[in-house]
Amino acid sequence: MDSILSIFKIGVGPSSSHTIGPIVAMNKFCELLGDKVNDVHRVQVVLHGSLSLTGKGHLTDIGCIIGLCGVAPKDVTPEGKREIIHNAISNNKLILSGINEIEFIYDRDIVFDDSMLPLHENGLIASAFDKDNNTIITQTYYSTGGGFVATPNEIGGKTNGFTKKEINSFEFESAQRLSELCNIHKHSIPEIVMLRESEHMSKKDIKAYCLEIYDAMMECYNNGITSKERTLPGIINLKRLAPAIKKRLDENQKEDLDPLAMIDYVSMYARAVAEENASGGKVVTAPTNGACGVIPAVLLYIQNHRFYMDEEKIINFILTAAAIGYLYKKNASISGAEAGCQAEIGVASSMAAAAMAIVSGASTEQVFNAAEIAMEHHLGLTCDPVGGLVQIPCIERNVLGAIKAISAAKMVLYGDATGRVSLDEVIITMYKTGKDMNSKYKETSLGGLAKMVNC
Repeated sequence: MDSILSIFKIGVGPSSSHTIGPIVAMNKFCELLGDKVNDVHRVQVVLHGSLSLTGKGHLTDIGCIIGLCGVAPKDVTPEGKREIIHNAISNNKLILSGINEIEFIYDRDIVFDDSMLPLHENGLIASAFDKDNNTIITQTYYSTGGGFVATPNEIGGKTNGFTKKEINSFEFESAQRLSELCNIHKHSIPEIVMLRESEHMSKKDIKAYCLEIYDAMMECYNNGITSKERTLPGIINLKRLAPAIKKRLDENQKEDLDPLAMIDYVSMYARAVAEENASGGKVVTAPTNGACGVIPAVLLYIQNHRFYMDEEKIINFILTAAAIGYLYKKNASISGAEAGCQAEIGVASSMAAAAMAIVSGASTEQVFNAAEIAMEHHLGLTCDPVGGLVQIPCIERNVLGAIKAISAAKMVLYGDATGRVSLDEVIITMYKTGKDMNSKYKETSLGGLAKMVNC
């Protein structure tokens, strides 16, 4: 059974589907090789669709190289990354699975093929060959968003990458069913999620993981606001702004004079995390790397400007956000290449709105309504990264996604919680909108701002 908490993963930037996913796919390929790893003379990875079209800007090629060395996303360090890439690019050597040193020729062994594979927009094919150039193993993988990876057999006819569920008395397939469980058992959303997860994890481990995710988010934020890097990597040469915003806010405390000054703080929180992701730093998929700044920004807004967030509130915040993200992952998509940016920033905003509502004392109905409002006003949002980088318009979209989440939560907390549109309805609407969207607006850099803006 899949853990709802797997929506949050600790990894590296700049993309969950295009960097973390390929690392995970190559880790799986190394596992598939098993004892045959020492028979391998060379490997080749063919990137398809969006992985090819925006792969260089998203460091998909680098992710594949790291993954082939047997390094998991969570274990990637700046020093280790530099060593692996130098060895592969400069020395033409790759230590497959961390065991077998093989020859690696970048232009031969990483192939960019813009054609789409049949089951998802993010596909790749990995092959291993012996010394006589005979194929040992070939395997296709799909990166379905948020760092989730599936083979053709696992993905089947549905593109979510979730395996068939085991029977669980607290399993829910929809927001409606989750609401029913809350009513039947007289529990809140995070309490139901805790009961569901505790059927395959201890409550102690669940709480520890939630706090680990929180700590990783805070670490990413702190790295972002203290970075000495002036510009982000890539051809745009985009300036980091979060450190400068913090300096200005620290020196000019005008919160009482400007009723909208709080927006500057939210902007700083979201930008710091999103900029750290764009630089390839350590981040948490929330639910994706491209949208990783939204949830931490809302969390920081609450704990720095609203009320004290003790461990219980932090855990409830994470569990509620995870539950909403799970519903999108299960019934729609969290992949920009499949459903546009509404599936990334939109989902993150929906998750954050629900999480803010729950820790602010909202009812189950209010929580779902906050999540629905946040998504409703992201419907149709395209994914058109300039230069194939997770920078423009991605970083600023994290800011606006966080602001919309806060606004959505406030609407239901201080207004009428009765919604005319259900969360389940908006989830289905988002998915259908994404499927109707022209492929050039879905993480291909073939349309929108990506074509209009010259780098």
